Amino acid sequence: MLETMELVTIFRSADTDAKEEAAAVAETLQQEGIAPTLVDDSAPGVPEGVWEVRVPPADRARAEELVATMNGEAEEEIDESHDLDLETVFSTGSGSTEEMEAQTIQNILQANGIEAVVVGGTPIPSTGQEVQVAREQAAEARRLIAEALASGPAAADEGEAATEA
Repeated sequence: MLETMELVTIFRSADTDAKEEAAAVAETLQQEGIAPTLVDDSAPGVPEGVWEVRVPPADRARAEELVATMNGEAEEEIDESHDLDLETVFSTGSGSTEEMEAQTIQNILQANGIEAVVVGGTPIPSTGQEVQVAREQAAEARRLIAEALASGPAAADEGEAATEA
């Protein structure tokens, strides 16, 4: 049998069910023809409450792939659609009120269920700021912005007064 020092750790857990997790990993590896070794905190160098699964160095890559598959990492599909790419829906000019203007637009969008981010500005105030949203929500965001701009400051004052009441 190989000494623990010659083995490579491919799984480590300190969760409350660490022993069971490590045993499940070891069982899977064993079924795939890899000889795992379970190690707990009684082994040198293993922190208290930790369980590890170690394998011979020659089996490391294959064992890591199997563990990734067990954790769902290998099966994760990447969404390559561009629906969530960010698109600029509002830009400020440069000036002292640009940050407040961009924040106001961001708040309007978020209040209507559209996540928005403000890009640019603060470190280099002369560059202006942009409000960006997911491409699939850009049309609705532009509509909301146009509606808010058309309502003007009077509507903003009314809205603020309503929240203070």
